[in-house]
Amino acid sequence: MDHTTTGRVTAQFQHMYTVTTADAAFTCGISGKFRHEAMSERDYPVIGDFVEFTVREHGQGTVRRLLERRTVLSRTAAGNETREQLICANVDYILITMAVGHDFNLRRLERYSLAAWETGATPLIVLTKADQVPDVAPLVQDIQLTTPGIDVFPVSSITGDGVEALRTALPSGSTLVLVGSSGVGKSTLTNALAGKTLAETQAVRESDERGKHTTTHRELFRVDDFFIIDTPGMREFGLWDGADHLDDTFSDIEELSERCRFRDCSHQAEPGCAVRDAIATGALDKKRYASYVKLERELRYAEKRQAEAARLAEKKQRKTKA
Repeated sequence: MDHTTTGRVTAQFQHMYTVTTADAAFTCGISGKFRHEAMSERDYPVIGDFVEFTVREHGQGTVRRLLERRTVLSRTAAGNETREQLICANVDYILITMAVGHDFNLRRLERYSLAAWETGATPLIVLTKADQVPDVAPLVQDIQLTTPGIDVFPVSSITGDGVEALRTALPSGSTLVLVGSSGVGKSTLTNALAGKTLAETQAVRESDERGKHTTTHRELFRVDDFFIIDTPGMREFGLWDGADHLDDTFSDIEELSERCRFRDCSHQAEPGCAVRDAIATGALDKKRYASYVKLERELRYAEKRQAEAARLAEKKQRKTKA
């Protein structure tokens, strides 16, 4: 006999989901009413969501209602269409993973940290493959200067160094998601944190240290007293929002701006510009400031596109009702 209960989305394949309860896992689709009332992708379930669903025979089910979310990690979908792509929901910690070597990119790190702050979850930076350099301290210092206020954990999933320190930093019952490029060792780190093999791994190419997409879809694993979401590598991470937390990622530039002679200083040609003075003396990295300007412009452009898309959607809806 059919009955309704609640569970958590632990895997997603288009609009089909694996929904897991304390006792079992069910393959679920979406009810017609749910699909009809959904206005955008944000209205559909995503990995980490809690849902109300009806259980039928043979382990099948139908999602009826999406429960309120605490946090959401998303990005701008690839392509020309203005659309938000949800990555996961209800996470407590976002582990931004970056490997030493070819993957080490401070500008990408700024982008990821900005998106992470916007979710309301706590970002942590995990520097993977730390065993491949004789001294990881200078890299950690560069990261700390680039993303102030975010804890950094150098780890080696091969030797195990740093894994326990990271595990200890994660409170019991918390949900974490691993994000980063392909080949940085997200699946290997997932297995190291779990103490067993949960996710498949592959070797990276020696020529450029890039990996194949071993993880082809997002999946949530339960590991003793916490939950881990492994994600495919993301070559692009277009910002959907984050303007409210731009100053969190670039607090050094914000502090310099407050020392400018003019409150509305554009840091272009005004006299008494503390930002330009810091760049001239080397106190502020020119590339970091350029990244700040680029991300600020991207966010303004994203807001403009979103407003226009919302206006067109509203206009279309009015025509439909008419």
